[in-house]
Amino acid sequence: MKRASYAGEEYWGRPIPGFGDPAATLLVVGLAPAAHGGNRTGRVFTGDRSGDWVFAALHRAGYANQPTSTSAGDGLRLAGAYVAAAVRCAPPANKPTPAERDACLPYLVREMEVLSSVRVVVVLGQFAYAVVTGILGVRPRPRFGHCAEVGLVDGRTVICSYHPSQQNTFTGKLTEEMFDAVFTRARRLTG
Repeated sequence: MKRASYAGEEYWGRPIPGFGDPAATLLVVGLAPAAHGGNRTGRVFTGDRSGDWVFAALHRAGYANQPTSTSAGDGLRLAGAYVAAAVRCAPPANKPTPAERDACLPYLVREMEVLSSVRVVVVLGQFAYAVVTGILGVRPRPRFGHCAEVGLVDGRTVICSYHPSQQNTFTGKLTEEMFDAVFTRARRLTG
């Protein structure tokens, strides 16, 4: 449902592609665009509270030129990083169905194929972890946990993070220090 503050906007259900540096060594994969964030702005993690966490952490780790992003034309540039989502449209109640996941899967698969320099994939939450490890053929899939790592035979590494949703950040399940640790580790692995 649209929020009253955005009632005049025509954006509901618009699919959102990933964005960033085409030569990225770091790929960040989240769940889906927020209904009133990326779904509204046209750029994943832009204009929502989860994005505030993502871009601030990327900035502190040296992957972003600024710590915030409020619109697609706000000047944000990523260097060495690319941000995408497992699902391309805002799902009802922020819970994608298997059908939505499967319908969006080819887009993330293609992005991962094109991003041939990626050495580290940071997954934000269990849903993104399951999707990415499925794409990469990780079997058996190790247990998800914050800062857990999965080394792949091709030298790439998947690093897990709790999703920076308000449910996690407001309760302290995910702190700024915990989130920064993920991107500090990614920076070490990408050089």
